[in-house]
Amino acid sequence: MVLFLLCIKGELEGVDTLSLIKDANICFSVRNPLSDYETREKIVFNPCETLEQDESDREPPHHFAVKWEGSKKFSTLVVLDADAVLAMECRGLEPYEFHALGNEFRVVSEGGTVFEEGVDLSEGDWADYDEEHDASVSISDFEAKIIAA
Repeated sequence: MVLFLLCIKGELEGVDTLSLIKDANICFSVRNPLSDYETREKIVFNPCETLEQDESDREPPHHFAVKWEGSKKFSTLVVLDADAVLAMECRGLEPYEFHALGNEFRVVSEGGTVFEEGVDLSEGDWADYDEEHDASVSISDFEAKIIAA
């Protein structure tokens, strides 16, 4: 088991917090850590939903599973914490790229206004206006990186 963390950064203007929406679908590309060529591109899962399992399944509840070529058992990904940004426990697979889909982030402005709909960072930039506090709110140069903890 290896622990991976999703780290995000960007230039923030008028932003107090940037976080993942708890029940939003998220997208990663994963690879077999024992192979240079086996990958699964842009897999999508919801961190609030685990996959259904048979009663005979020996694996703990998980959010994503894949069986690599020649493997006898499934490799799994389990989301441990979505409060910080995202912590994942992985067995037999390695997430290597995060793909913003368009509505998985929540922004709270410095004035306290919450933006959940339309926060699309898939192109690396997002901007809106906090009318209540007469202030612009934006994120530019958005980057996401996955690190092994």
